[in-house]
Amino acid sequence: LSVIGSLVNLCHLMSLFFLPAGFSHSAFTFGIESHISQSNINGTLVPPAALISILQKGLQYVEAEISINEDGTVFDGRPIESLSLIDAVMPDVVQTRQQAFRDKLAQQQQQQQQQQQQQQQQQQQQQQQQQQQQQQPATASTAPQQPTPKNGEATVNGEENGAHTITNNHSEAMEIDGDVEIPTNKSTVLRGHESEVFICAWNPVSDLLASGSGDSTARIWNLNENSNSGPTQLVLRHCIREGGQDVPSNKDVTSLDWNSDGTLLATGSYDGFARIWTKDGNLASTLGQHKGPIFALKWNKKGNYILSAGVDKTTIIWDAHTGEAKQQFPFHSAPALDVDWQNNTTFASCSTDMCIHVCRLGCDRPVKTFQGHTNEVNAIKWDPSGMLLASCSDDMTLKIWNMKQDTCVHDLQAHNKEIYTIKWSPTGPGTNNPNSYIMLASASFDSTVRLWDVERGVCLHTLTKHQEPVYSVAFSPDGKYLASGSFDKCVHIWNTQTGALVHSYRGTGGIFEVCWNASGDKVGASASDERKTMGERNRCDLQ
Repeated sequence: LSVIGSLVNLCHLMSLFFLPAGFSHSAFTFGIESHISQSNINGTLVPPAALISILQKGLQYVEAEISINEDGTVFDGRPIESLSLIDAVMPDVVQTRQQAFRDKLAQQQQQQQQQQQQQQQQQQQQQQQQQQQQQQPATASTAPQQPTPKNGEATVNGEENGAHTITNNHSEAMEIDGDVEIPTNKSTVLRGHESEVFICAWNPVSDLLASGSGDSTARIWNLNENSNSGPTQLVLRHCIREGGQDVPSNKDVTSLDWNSDGTLLATGSYDGFARIWTKDGNLASTLGQHKGPIFALKWNKKGNYILSAGVDKTTIIWDAHTGEAKQQFPFHSAPALDVDWQNNTTFASCSTDMCIHVCRLGCDRPVKTFQGHTNEVNAIKWDPSGMLLASCSDDMTLKIWNMKQDTCVHDLQAHNKEIYTIKWSPTGPGTNNPNSYIMLASASFDSTVRLWDVERGVCLHTLTKHQEPVYSVAFSPDGKYLASGSFDKCVHIWNTQTGALVHSYRGTGGIFEVCWNASGDKVGASASDERKTMGERNRCDLQ
């Protein structure tokens, strides 16, 4: 603590570590219990991953100790050893590791001697065989045989070996084929945010990209290709009233959504307020009834109501015209994490309490409650027809529900780590692509994306090119492509019919969110780039 300064500073460093690392629920709980929001420390001034930097320096000090003798000389031939945090705090770690290296060095010398003896014996045997062959008549040589492919090398993600195949001969991250990788001249990096960019969303009718960041701002980027000056940005500063003045809230903007006609943008912040902005960047309304951070918010299709979910365990329907709360729903026993409209007045909500409630405006209790998950429910989504509800959880399952029964229609178990998010394809009845069958995509911390045939309850494709947790998936407007974003810094674009990887982009920070524009020719991605590159737009030809 003498290095960090105080316990309050340590708490801030820990909270700044949790969220970018993907521990969102831990960040919320820790922030509340440690009362970080009540401190006057400006978290935006603290470099990202500051806690990791301090811990790494501590580890390096212990590693240096192991490499140095008591008299200060360097341990003979001793390479710097990489330690884990647990190893570094073990008693007598320096003496133990030095003795272990001495034992290992003696063992290696013994093995080298044995190998030298074996090589000498092999050389003697080869000389004897050559002498015997010279004494025998020569035989006709045979043509060399091509090696038989090993099992599993014939296909990758269901596609035959070819231009889209990625081979991985090392334990490191896979290299992307040159025909798949998006060139730099077809991507645009949007610079301006001063902290991680958690979320982004395209305007549904024009090439305006909204982004929300840890710098307590949202931004609207104009990506009209007819502009000669390049992309422009509007900065939406999230302020609170203090001492009769508007001051920056210094809280993350972690949720945003455009209304259906693209004229208004709603944002949700850790300061507990939702806000409505015009597409020109003007603040229209401030919605304040939550008692803590807002985790999700959605416009209904009609555009007259906004739905929000917060850490205060409640969901609220707001009148978008007046900014007043129409109804607050206090049915969850723990923070509400996600919401989704079934129609203009009915919605579903999920929570860390493992429950899903279906509520309707004007009703004083849920019209339906689904129970079955055994851990936090991270996301819920109604299918385009509003008949089926999909949910995903930290219990590693994906469940499908309908309003006619209390138990799930399908309990899909294939992922082996937490499922972070899900998305339905914009296909099937009630969509612009009625002749294409509907699919569901799931993104997991096991580094995979899965495409599901929900009607049969089977997995169609497992997409395995990511190397780190996958935080976001998004279907193109025609449903033919799926974009996925991972903390491995990659955005991949897949063919949903074959499961083949068709495009790939590698950025310089972990990817939190991906989204398609209305015409389906651009993909936006938000990233954590240590205050350098935040909003990313990847423009690729998908013809």
